[in-house]
This record gives sequence, C-alpha cells and structure tokens, in this order.
Amino acid sequence: MATSAEQREASQPQTEFVKALTLTDATMLVAGSMIGSGIFIVSASIGRSVGSPFWLLMAWVLTGVITLLGALAYGELAAMFPKAGGQYVFLRESMGPLLGFLYGWTLFVVIQTGTIAAVAVAFGRFLGVLVPGITPDRFGWFPQTDISTPGGLVELGLSPQRLIALVSIWILTWINLRGVKEGKIVQTSLTLAKTGALALLILLGLTIGRSSEALAANFSSGQFAGQVDVTGAFVIAFGAAMVGSLFSSDAWNNVTFAAAEVHNPKRNLPLALAIGTGLVTLLYIMANVAYLNTLPFAGVENGASVFERGITHATQDRVGTASAEVIFGSAGSVLMAVAILVSTFGCNNGLILAGARVYYAMARDGLFFRKVGQLNARRVPAAGLILQSVWASLLCLTGTYGQLLDYVIFAALIFYVLTTIGLFILRRTRPDAERPYRAIGYPLLPALYIFLASAVAIILLLSKTTQAQALSGLALVLIGIPVYYLWRRVAVAG
Repeated sequence: MATSAEQREASQPQTEFVKALTLTDATMLVAGSMIGSGIFIVSASIGRSVGSPFWLLMAWVLTGVITLLGALAYGELAAMFPKAGGQYVFLRESMGPLLGFLYGWTLFVVIQTGTIAAVAVAFGRFLGVLVPGITPDRFGWFPQTDISTPGGLVELGLSPQRLIALVSIWILTWINLRGVKEGKIVQTSLTLAKTGALALLILLGLTIGRSSEALAANFSSGQFAGQVDVTGAFVIAFGAAMVGSLFSSDAWNNVTFAAAEVHNPKRNLPLALAIGTGLVTLLYIMANVAYLNTLPFAGVENGASVFERGITHATQDRVGTASAEVIFGSAGSVLMAVAILVSTFGCNNGLILAGARVYYAMARDGLFFRKVGQLNARRVPAAGLILQSVWASLLCLTGTYGQLLDYVIFAALIFYVLTTIGLFILRRTRPDAERPYRAIGYPLLPALYIFLASAVAIILLLSKTTQAQALSGLALVLIGIPVYYLWRRVAVAG
C-alpha cells in the first residue's frame, strides 16, 4: 500500500523535482561535498608556507570561521529562494541576470567541473596505492601534449589514474541520472562512512597514536609559535597558503543548488548549512591537532621513516596516510587509501548531483542550452548531468590538481563575496519579503565575511605563487560577459 509521501510524490507534475531530501540528507550533502581528499593532503603544503604548528592550526581555524560566516549569511537567502539553482538564483534576484549568468558560467567552466575533475584525479591517485598498476604515466598511444600555462606545465594526455578518474565520474553521473533518491542514498551513506573514518583517525591520533616526541617537537615552549615574524610578506604568504584549506572546505553552498528537492526548505536549508559546515570545521581542526600529536611538524625532506619526514615533508604530501602509518604501522597506508577513496567518491557524488541544478535554472531563464532546462522521466536534469560529465572528463585529461585548485578558489571567492553583498541589497530593496530565517549577527557578521573573503582574494592577486592563476580565474569570469550578451541575442532570435 502506498504511503502518504509516495502518494504526494505521484501527484506531483512530471515537470517538477521530487522533494526527496530530508534535513539529514541535506546536511550530509553539505558535509559530503566539502570532505574530499584535501584534509588528508594540503596540511603539508600549508605547513611549509606558514612555518609553525600554531599558524598551521590558525589557517584551518580562520578557514572554518570564514566558511561558517558564509553559511550563516547564505541561510537567509536559501530560505527566501528555495529554488533549483541556489546561488545562481540569489545573484539573479539581488544583482540582475548578468551577475547570475557569470556565476553559472564560471561554475560550469571551472568551479564545479574543475573541482569534480580534481577530486576524480585524486580518486585515481589513491586507488594507485592499492593497485600499483594504476600509475600517473601517460599512455604512449594517446596524443600527448605539454602546454605552458600561468599555473605551470599542463601535461595533456590519458594515464591509468586519469582513466579511473573518468570512469568514476561516469558511474556517479549514471547513478544520479536514475533519480535524486538514488543519488541521496549514495551521498548519505558515504558521508556517514567518511565522517566516521575521519573521526576515528582523530580519536586514535589523540590517544594510542599520540607521540611524546611529536608533542615535544610541536608544543614545547618556542616551538609551537615558531620564529615567525608577522610582516606584510608573511600575511600574503599565509593568505596564499589558505588556498588549500579553503579548497578543502569549499562546496558547502551546493545544497542550495538542490533546494527544490529539500523537504521544508525554508527551515531545513539554513539548518543544513549551519550544521554541515560546523561539523566539518570541527573535524578539520581536530584532524590537524591529531596530525600534530602523531607527527613532528618540521620533518626532514629525505627522512628515512614516515615519522622523520613529519608533516611538512610527508611523502607526496599525504599527511593523513603518514599519521595512519604511525598508528597502524604498514597497514596504515592501505587503510587510509580506502578511507580517501570513499571520501573522494562521496564528495564527487554531491558535486555531480548539485551542479546540474544550476545549469537547469540557467536554461529555464534562456541562458543555457534549452535541453538542459528539462527533466527526464525520473525528474532530474539529465542533459545537464551529461554535459557536466563531458566537460569535467575533458578537464581530467589535464590532471592538474594543484592548478585547478588555484583557479577554483579565486573564482569562487569572487562570487561568495558578491552573493553576500546581495544579502544587503535585498534587505534594502525588498524589506517586506518573507524571511523565514534571518542571518545571525546581521549586519556585522555578513560584513565580516565580506571583509575576510575579500582579503583572501586580494592576497591571492598579490602573492607571486597564486597571482597568475587568480588573474586567469578573473579572466574566465570576464569572458562570460560577451557570452551572456551573445546568448541573450540568440535566445531572443529563437
């Protein structure tokens, strides 16, 4: 016998999304889209840049503060506009269709698809730990080209690791083509698994894996803060180093893309944003505390053992793996590889599920391919999912995890700032609009978010290590302006 929920779903027109995401599912979409491979890798590069355990932790704390402030501000917008497209809709309603399009354009060109590609490449890389035959070496029979870009040398081509990345994207796209219920089952299950695994690593790192030698090296007087002079040059270096932690904490806004599929979105979206970002922020900070409990911060580049290499010189920057090896011995690398495979697979499922909803909303406004604005028989934007997978697959052929990271973060920061400014605009232009949730601490906390996110973006422009990528990211956004007017002209003519 059909349940009342099933009866309601059956009565919905086939042109509407299925409201299948509960508060738990929405929260898992927030957390699961954030937790990928970054937390297990980027602390090494951050550590080398900031020079002390204290500043390593501060990078993660500040990232968490920025993320939480953004989520609290977005909660008001999500409750006001619980529609497919999320942030695209927020920008369209507050600043007009051009800004909305520029966000959707950049999301498709690099933010969403670039992140999907980077995470998929990481998935292939860690599967190579379990299956040695899955290497980064490009196939000789595939056309290979090396191109010099602002971010360094891009090695175009296909390798076993990149092939695995492609297959993972295609499998997840297929799952999400079958319906939002199938997508949410994968998302919720894998997010619970990976948050549990990360929590277990933290618990063991703080208990049985705790090393008195690491504690003495990291937390003794004079070692914790290090010999760091907080000058203008250090502030720029610190801000540039936060690219890694910001990338690891990104995609928290993806739940707003799927707002039309959330039960009671005016209540559940703000809650999911706050709970999901709060949970991940806590896990990330504690994971770094666990790393500092098991490994010395300043390792030896050519150290003979995992312990001697420490955090800053962990093999291939795999800090999570090094910590697991201290706790579990040689089996640690295998256990961590499995955990990261689960983590990256679940992360990409959330990104793939959510991203297509933005392209759907754009198409409904006549600003993207018309076919993308239609739902299939299972009431998901099939054309958007397929198009997204094709472009992300092409980006995988570059294999440039680090470069994609730099492009993604700067472009994303621009739109996070603009969207939060839009919150102020809507408070002024639509004072009587229904606001089921009002941003906590308005106007102070949203203004603080704008200041902090803008400061990081400016630092990325000033830093020699990220300037070229930041300018390239800005160029990608600006290219969208003529594309917008071209698309409008074609839409009018059609």
